[in-house]
Amino acid sequence: MDTIIILDFGSQYTQLIARKLREMSVYCEIHPFNKIPALGDEVKGVIFSGSPYSCLSEDAPVPDMSGIKGRLPLLAVCYGAQYLVKYGGGSVQHSKIREYGRANLQYVDSDSKLLKGIPIGSQVWMSHGDTIERLPDGYRCICSTESVKYAGYQIEGEPTYAIQFHPEVHHSVDGDKLLKNFVVGICGCSQSWTAASFIESTVSQIRAKVGDDKVILGLSGGVDSTVAAVLLNKAIGHNLQCIFVDNGLLRKNEFAGVLESYKGMGLKVVCGHAKERFYSVLAGVTDPEKKRKAIGKTFIDVFDAESKRFSDAKWLAQGTIYPDVIESSAFKGPSQTIKSHHNVGGLPDYMKLQLVEPLRSLFKDEVRRVGQALGIKQELIGRHPFPGPGLAIRILGDVTPEKVAILQEVDDIFIQGLRDAGLYEKVWQAGAILLPIQSVGVMGDERTYERVVALRAVESVDGMTADWCHLPYDFLAKVSNDIINKVRGVNRVCYDISSKPPATIEWE
Repeated sequence: MDTIIILDFGSQYTQLIARKLREMSVYCEIHPFNKIPALGDEVKGVIFSGSPYSCLSEDAPVPDMSGIKGRLPLLAVCYGAQYLVKYGGGSVQHSKIREYGRANLQYVDSDSKLLKGIPIGSQVWMSHGDTIERLPDGYRCICSTESVKYAGYQIEGEPTYAIQFHPEVHHSVDGDKLLKNFVVGICGCSQSWTAASFIESTVSQIRAKVGDDKVILGLSGGVDSTVAAVLLNKAIGHNLQCIFVDNGLLRKNEFAGVLESYKGMGLKVVCGHAKERFYSVLAGVTDPEKKRKAIGKTFIDVFDAESKRFSDAKWLAQGTIYPDVIESSAFKGPSQTIKSHHNVGGLPDYMKLQLVEPLRSLFKDEVRRVGQALGIKQELIGRHPFPGPGLAIRILGDVTPEKVAILQEVDDIFIQGLRDAGLYEKVWQAGAILLPIQSVGVMGDERTYERVVALRAVESVDGMTADWCHLPYDFLAKVSNDIINKVRGVNRVCYDISSKPPATIEWE
């Protein structure tokens, strides 16, 4: 598969570059700048992301370019453009005025392969505190804005290009065209990354990797594990055994409902009942990271115990997807991790199973497209994402059966309300959060001091970025009223209007 490698220097937009390329049916991978993978024949080009760092700082990220520059087509964005100038002996200075926001190209080199079809006046998006004052010898300017003389350049004699604006964001109106010029026109990528090609290649890879071995898979009822199950079933058939664990942290009536929806899909599914086990390990745990890790370990323990019922199983399959991998790794520099995902990080030594993750390279919308290509019914493919740790990370503070029961009722009213109002399909993900506070209220002329819940609904494509949904006020008023009237113990409802970034979709 033709591949573009994106080296991440910590930009908030790095994942958007990947999204844009995937939408062009070009396969790409994000790697930290200091963990460059092997660059085999399948790698057709490299992109340097932007960064919150300054290339003038002592701690500026410094990539190893020995196997890249001059050998492979390279597109350096923002920080990458400034770093290459400094690396080549040019001059980069701190801007007196931060160059941030919309700008328009006043000069465009019409002979540049990178800028083919991009007109003078095209709007671009700037976001940097440093600017290029002087290009090194052999660097040729290919575009400028009114205030940025060297908005883009090429190094003579090699396919190395750089721009000081972000083509991956919506505000750069010809950004898609520029990226396509690079990955298709300059790198020569074949645009063969499709759902059908993914299924074909993944089925072959699974068969080659697993052979005739038995595989167990932990089903959650969500999109990811369902698509993983059907994909594995297509590859190895009866050698797949699915285990659906009731961890006590699912939505109201979800365990029975999901089991019903799996009927007729040709999957072998057994149930694991482990509510008390999960409640026990979560007792008194309030730190979000410790919750995630405790849940992840307990899942592993449960699957380890269940796998002994299938003594010949040699593999554990998981529905890990690419955003899980990115958010659990150093995608904002070499040391910062936003949050751990319970199904990322491998298996403990005591578990005598190997790991297979057929969806590890896919974003959420790509998982759905693969599911549709596999013929999975829409009621499963169209479900909102639901976190692996379940309601535990929507209960701020310690988790108890009483709190879970309250949140299940609140969540059920909210989600069913979205369905009844015809809003469910317009929302990417929704849920309720139980806050660790109480508020004063009045019910039946009596003072109450009860719990507060927050409702969260976002619009997104893959969960890497998200905006809060502008749900109708009348709908929110009705849902709030229903929750307070029907759920004993709740007397106040709030609506979360934060976007990602800076907030995350889940509160923990």
